[in-house]
Amino acid sequence: MRQDRTLQVIFVVILLIIALALGVFFTRRQTPRYMNDVSPKGVIHNYAVALLLEDYEKAYSYLKEGENKPSLGNFRNAFLTRQIDPTSTSLEIGSVRQNGDEAIVELLIIHNSTDPLMRGFTETNTATLIRNSSGEWKIANMPFPYWNWDWYNPPVEPPSKSGTD
Repeated sequence: MRQDRTLQVIFVVILLIIALALGVFFTRRQTPRYMNDVSPKGVIHNYAVALLLEDYEKAYSYLKEGENKPSLGNFRNAFLTRQIDPTSTSLEIGSVRQNGDEAIVELLIIHNSTDPLMRGFTETNTATLIRNSSGEWKIANMPFPYWNWDWYNPPVEPPSKSGTD
């Protein structure tokens, strides 16, 4: 009888530990938060957070002005149609090299595998930011899957046919 009582106490303690662990897991889930965006690191952080929260207008506001800038609709559609999909990656922001009105931010992109038999991989890359006339940092270039290849690049024109067959 004493042994049954001991096993019951152990079982109850294990259940309490499991319940506590589940409670901590579900209550500690935090949504990403925006930070001060007066530095290149802050701009990159907020751009990534806006994409995670699907706040495409805010993410779009961090892009530099310029020729061939995508429209807000094209920007949003690139993510909604999954041409660009940063949801299976993590981003670590590293050091910043600043030269006047240009900054280069080191990035570590961690690609998580959705296939249980495959391993994810990491890559190092950089983002380029420029300071506009208002003193705000804006993103000029960012690696895939946070940036589309055709943003700010001139449209590709088919070669003209010169001659006859």
